[in-house]
Amino acid sequence: MHGMVAAPQVNAVDAAARVLQRGGNAVDAAVTGAFVQMVVDPQMCGVAGFGVANVRPADGAQRILDFNSPAGSRASERMWEDVVIEQDWTGYGYHLTGEVNDVGYRSVMTPTTVAGMAELLRRFGTIDWKDALQPAIDYAENGFVVTPSLWLTWNMPSPEGRIGMFRRIQTTPASAAIYVKPNGQTPRPGERLKNPDYAATLRRLAEAGPEDFYRGELAQRMAEDLGKNGSYITAEDLANYRVRDLDPLEISYRGYRVTSNPPAGGGICMEEILQIVENEDIGALGLNSLPYIDLVAHAMRAAYADWYGRVGDPYFVDVPVGELISDDRAAEWYGKIKRGEHFEVPRYPEETGTTHITVVDEAGNCVAVTHSLGASSGVVTPGLGFTYNNNMNAANPQPGRPNSIAPGKTRITGICPTIVYQDDEPVLTLGAPGGTRIITGVTQVVLNVLDHRLPAVEAVSAPRFDCQGPILDCEGRIPSWIKEALAERDFQLFPNSASYGNFSRVQAIRRDPITHELDGGSDPRGAGGAVMAV
Repeated sequence: MHGMVAAPQVNAVDAAARVLQRGGNAVDAAVTGAFVQMVVDPQMCGVAGFGVANVRPADGAQRILDFNSPAGSRASERMWEDVVIEQDWTGYGYHLTGEVNDVGYRSVMTPTTVAGMAELLRRFGTIDWKDALQPAIDYAENGFVVTPSLWLTWNMPSPEGRIGMFRRIQTTPASAAIYVKPNGQTPRPGERLKNPDYAATLRRLAEAGPEDFYRGELAQRMAEDLGKNGSYITAEDLANYRVRDLDPLEISYRGYRVTSNPPAGGGICMEEILQIVENEDIGALGLNSLPYIDLVAHAMRAAYADWYGRVGDPYFVDVPVGELISDDRAAEWYGKIKRGEHFEVPRYPEETGTTHITVVDEAGNCVAVTHSLGASSGVVTPGLGFTYNNNMNAANPQPGRPNSIAPGKTRITGICPTIVYQDDEPVLTLGAPGGTRIITGVTQVVLNVLDHRLPAVEAVSAPRFDCQGPILDCEGRIPSWIKEALAERDFQLFPNSASYGNFSRVQAIRRDPITHELDGGSDPRGAGGAVMAV
């Protein structure tokens, strides 16, 4: 047994598993698989995106490599305060006049994924950079078969007032040329999509090294295109970018050590939910029973109140990390919940458009990498073949808030790659795509494994719910009589009849602390898989 891989794209799972079969470690496999994801799921992730890696080397200290995108140096805190129309009813971002924060060149933050992947491989990998990129080059050059899920990504109608992906991919002529056929339609499931420009970009990266993306020929081409089209990013922003190397944020939960990413990521919110629910034996309540959902959903609402109201980029904002994940804070929230007190949540979250890969190898190396394009800007520099992020849509356009815009400042993200330990042995490695619903999805899978003792497949497949404010969204598999009772307990029920709804797609691998046997689960809400490399 060489290890296990879980991800939402089977192409990426296959490529990563092959790396393990050839003797590469978990990080080698994760980076290789991540670059394949950037080609075969091109609106969810890419070289011009951002992300976070949680890595536990078998023979070293665990680290968080945070490559969250900073705003360009031409941005300013007050630049959009006069064009705010409203916050979306779902909480997912703001509507601005001209949609300047959501699509097009001004929605882009500094691309950081290449730097993050390069640092991850340099620090913890064993294979060459060129070898890690080769499978992605092959997919871009030779093409890949369009899946039904990718076709749906492009063609799914958008909620009223929001921008659908079909419109996004036509934002720039270079993007439309890749993803829209002469007949005005996207490639259909079963058709092969080739992207020779992306292949050339990746080949240039492989030959010249990752620094070319920030200080070389690729950087020059990007900076020229971004600059002449009104982007806030400069050549200096690219050249000066550095990955943040951080200690993991850690709590104790029922004797386990739960480690995730610190602010401006979602790990602190996920851990605060766990701290609150630890005040009660939720395993005894029964999975998705009325008292279980009542408690966990209120704990979610409480943690989001702190996250949205007090968390931002810690290089710019004084975030009270110790207080928010303390036993005292958890007890305070638990008391309010049990007394039935009503509380509001200030909501400034991000849109969805993300992916994730989890890998654990036979030596005990564990890595969870979540990377994203936000919701995709639709911007493609002519000749380069990749789409840029639209991360400005998740920065608060109103000044004076923890998550307000500032040059060089990152914005909060729900990304929370997580590793759980029993004593010193990693027993659960997981993460997910799904915007701010990443937090609630990862939380519930942790509870499903630690409290309800479910194997990985059942843990990621169990019925799920999400509560980030007054609205509680439950999947259709949660019985109607439970939902009716919840509607009488300070929740506004969202009408959701889907058996597997629009929730985060968690990718989880369990590891037995004694035998080191692995079992994994890829969320059935997506189209991925969990594969053992033997």
